Amino acid sequence: MTTTETPTLTGEKAELLGALAKHRFLFRHTVRGLTDEQAAATPTASELCLGGLIKHVAHGERGWLRFVVEGTAAMAMHENSYAEHAASFRMLPGETLEGLLAEYEAIAAETERIVAELPSLDVAHPLPEAPWFEPGEGWSARRVLVHVIAETAQHAGHADILRETIDGQKSMG
Repeated sequence: MTTTETPTLTGEKAELLGALAKHRFLFRHTVRGLTDEQAAATPTASELCLGGLIKHVAHGERGWLRFVVEGTAAMAMHENSYAEHAASFRMLPGETLEGLLAEYEAIAAETERIVAELPSLDVAHPLPEAPWFEPGEGWSARRVLVHVIAETAQHAGHADILRETIDGQKSMG
């Protein structure tokens, strides 16, 4: 009988995925015990909501890991790109916090699988032309993971502020 097991990672891959897992945990911890209505609430001057932040970070992680695997074509812009990006910050009718968290877990597992299977974190692709990227710039899988970690940590901080505004709960305090 043959079994397939995910290899135990060590070194740089383990360090980067460990940092990402820590920030994912803090992010998920921030939304524990909330209702869907609380997760969809926009209690500050911004349009951000907790469920939308979870959704946005999950979609961003998925997109960046697709870039690692597929290259520049994974980031091709289309006529609905900006609307889809804006919608990624909101809980839409029919979406639940439980469903968004389950999707985030699935994306996290896929990220870990992809990173484990990469021959090297030096795998790189050119970034697409966009005003927010330097012309001719490319990113390695390593740079993508650092970016995903930074985005997750940044939005976890936003989530902490939103949660404290909703019910006084603090993630770290």
